[in-house]
Amino acid sequence: MPLPEAHKRYVYRDYLTWPEEQRWELIDGIAYQQAAPTWQHQSVVGELLTQFRTYLRGKECQVFAAPFDLRLSNTAAKDEEVATVIQPDLLVVCDKSRLKGTGYLGVPPLVIEVISPASSKMDRLYKFNKYEQAGVREYWLVEPEGKLVSVFTLQINQRYGRPEIYSEEDEIPVGIFRELRISLKEVFEF
Repeated sequence: MPLPEAHKRYVYRDYLTWPEEQRWELIDGIAYQQAAPTWQHQSVVGELLTQFRTYLRGKECQVFAAPFDLRLSNTAAKDEEVATVIQPDLLVVCDKSRLKGTGYLGVPPLVIEVISPASSKMDRLYKFNKYEQAGVREYWLVEPEGKLVSVFTLQINQRYGRPEIYSEEDEIPVGIFRELRISLKEVFEF
């Protein structure tokens, strides 16, 4: 299969034809290749996944980790026509009817991205804007190197306000689950 070309616009239908061994994302139809994550990145994702999964066991919502195709759409677009396909490190979904094939079609209430040097601009700018525009209620940016987490919450004006910033000694209260607190001491224990 041919790889994506620069300056060409794609949709999910095209994305599905690309080699599975390569990781790609689409932002407004533009293809971006992802680099392999570091071991620290994987460690952080694994611990966050464990804490969320433990809490969500037996509940309506589920947590998923990449690779997982989030077809980010807050319109009635057909699945194969969606032009934004993102591979969040973690996301929580509560509407199981929107789980389709390789992921989810819609807007999840919570997305977590673990920042690496190769993904910083993508996570802080492009994905930040897409998640905000789509209406993702809670967006976390996790920085393994600095052992910090920035939590952005969608405000009444449908914009992210200033982030709440947490360090490795903190517990993060999860906005969409009042009784859940994520221990960063365990997340950053590597």
